Amino acid sequence: MRILFVTSNRLGDAVLSTGLLDHLIRTYPAARITVVCGPVAEGVFTRMPNRERTIILRKQPRGRHWLPLWAATATTLWDLVVDIRGSALSWLVPTRRRAVFRSGRGAKVAQLAGVLGLSPPPVPVAWTSDADRQAIAARLPAGRKLIALAPTANWLPKVWPAERFVAAFTALRGTVLPDAVAVVLGGPGPTEHAMAAPLLAALPQAVDLVGALSLPEVTAVLERCALFIGNDSGLMHLAAASRIPTLGLFGPTDATIYGPTGARALAVIGETMDGITVEAVTEAAAGLLRQAAPPVS
Repeated sequence: MRILFVTSNRLGDAVLSTGLLDHLIRTYPAARITVVCGPVAEGVFTRMPNRERTIILRKQPRGRHWLPLWAATATTLWDLVVDIRGSALSWLVPTRRRAVFRSGRGAKVAQLAGVLGLSPPPVPVAWTSDADRQAIAARLPAGRKLIALAPTANWLPKVWPAERFVAAFTALRGTVLPDAVAVVLGGPGPTEHAMAAPLLAALPQAVDLVGALSLPEVTAVLERCALFIGNDSGLMHLAAASRIPTLGLFGPTDATIYGPTGARALAVIGETMDGITVEAVTEAAAGLLRQAAPPVS
């Protein structure tokens, strides 16, 4: 069986789409899957089972990126095309069946599940490997609890102040996660480094992994962490997909649509990011940590 899966250019939406892929892999264990995504999201699928190929969609002016993508996919008779972008491509390639996204209401993960008529929505997953775990082992202190902090976002109004990240970490380190070590995560590039710099300056003992890892390696780091605290971002969704306790911090964006998904994931909401108190975050974190870990299916 050949499946063409067209997913998002954005990291967060790409992570949310992994629940559909996990469902397809379980339903069609012999399927060969081609994934179409943007360059930022490519690493989400690097370790995905059944992946035959990844096609990187790099945007060009006036939609010129679609023609080479059509040329790369139109010569295959697909058994199924799943298109969460709702693009014209899914109607222009030969396929026995197609499932195309139509925008709706409610949580984004539920909207995506509607593409395949799934209810309840499948939970996003994060793929990594033993090689990735070995690659990050030397970067992390052995035998210590780790708290992942993700202080970056794609625009400044979504950023919680660095001094509050510091205060929340300090409070948690002194109570529910004694002697924990902070691990600071962020994407590549000068903008992400600049956003993370105040937090790293205030926590000089933190492990600085901003822009230093591939996405499968980030997933391997997250698996080692006892807790994730971060702004609304793709890293937040990756943490929730890694099934660790995840707190997403939401001000100007709608947590009912883009909140983290999973049994141990929670959104802390303010009218603005300044409206989110340290106390609200530490109380929510303590509550998550009291929950029993769900069984791995």
